[in-house]
Amino acid sequence: MVGIVLLSNVDLFDNQTVKNILPYDGITNYHGVILNAKESDFYYQKLLETINWENDEAIIFGKRIITKRKVAWYGEREFSYTYSKVTKRATLWTSELLTLKEKVEKESGETYNSCLLNLYHSGDEGMAYHSDGEKMLKKNGAIASVSLGAERKFSFKHKKTKERIDVFLERGSLLVMKDVTQTHWLHRLPPTKKVSSPRINLTFRTIEI
Repeated sequence: MVGIVLLSNVDLFDNQTVKNILPYDGITNYHGVILNAKESDFYYQKLLETINWENDEAIIFGKRIITKRKVAWYGEREFSYTYSKVTKRATLWTSELLTLKEKVEKESGETYNSCLLNLYHSGDEGMAYHSDGEKMLKKNGAIASVSLGAERKFSFKHKKTKERIDVFLERGSLLVMKDVTQTHWLHRLPPTKKVSSPRINLTFRTIEI
């Protein structure tokens, strides 16, 4: 039987109780809310208006797919990053992204040199199960995910045991995946009819060239 653990009833703000939401084969720490409501609303609106959003693209079985979800890629320099067989070139940090990066680095105890942003217009848009295992990423490096706007469920599934872990990502919250999480676990943002408003997700990470 495949195990499913829902963390919505766990006190995720108590660091003495929850340090890692994964039961084995990886470390994924949910830090809870790191931006208050005013800060979260400010960054959500600012990023919505100023980021160079573009529809995401992927090559699947030789066919180019353009998604409704929009993305943007920012970093400390204009390096290239390839995923789903599509290459993107980073735009230099905005002042808001730099401020958020520094806050996330302080909270997570990690450092990052780039950020992939995702804009989901409603609950109809999501992300299928995948791992962030691109060769350009720092091996076993931390990926810090900040959620702004709509609150959504986020799911992990173990590649071998198929055990599933669900966590509810609050507005202004931080989730950090690191160690061998990407080796053993898949993750996704499941679509839902219960959410009609947009969500912005920032994934800070380290590119090694």
